[in-house]
Amino acid sequence: MKEVSTIITERVDDIPLLREQMQRMGLPTLFDTHVPPHGNWTGLSLGWGSTIWLSSIVSRGDHRMVHGEPWAAKWLWMLGATTGQAVTRIDCTDDRRAIVLRRLRDDERWGAFEAALNQHTVRVYDLSTERGHVDSPSASAYATGSDAGLCPFGHSKDERPALPQVNVMQAVLDPLGMPLATDVVSGKRADDPLSMPCMERVQTSVGRRGRL
Repeated sequence: MKEVSTIITERVDDIPLLREQMQRMGLPTLFDTHVPPHGNWTGLSLGWGSTIWLSSIVSRGDHRMVHGEPWAAKWLWMLGATTGQAVTRIDCTDDRRAIVLRRLRDDERWGAFEAALNQHTVRVYDLSTERGHVDSPSASAYATGSDAGLCPFGHSKDERPALPQVNVMQAVLDPLGMPLATDVVSGKRADDPLSMPCMERVQTSVGRRGRL
């Protein structure tokens, strides 16, 4: 009797490319090293789960956690084949994403992860660290405004006072534009106090000073 083959058809789109690029950056290992989960964590590691989530965000252009699980459910076979991991739908639920975000809120843990990622990326791709650029743009946010929260109401640089503001301090390699350090803070925070800590983190992570 002739054996009947089982054929699974999935559109792969850009996901294998994104996953491979993130693996070369060392994201799964760096996440697992610097953002360890609770001891009761089971299933796919936090590092691989976070990498798959980032692939979803970049591929879909949508960061909302609630859409991560149904997105992954459509590509379980392909995700497992390209990562070498046993990926299930439960590994991609929004509650697991929320755990990742809560653990990354720790400034010390985030700083260590950021520095390790910079050192690995600059070394692997032989990037020039001669000069960096630091800027702190504010932006309107479609969120519930709160004076005590991340998005308060206040002066709007883009002339949209009806929307709350969020402030993002970021340092990038110049002229490549690769992010080296990122801080997301309340929209009412002034730029000046954010600049020096951001510069110091960049200088520590790239191992050189006086280039900003």
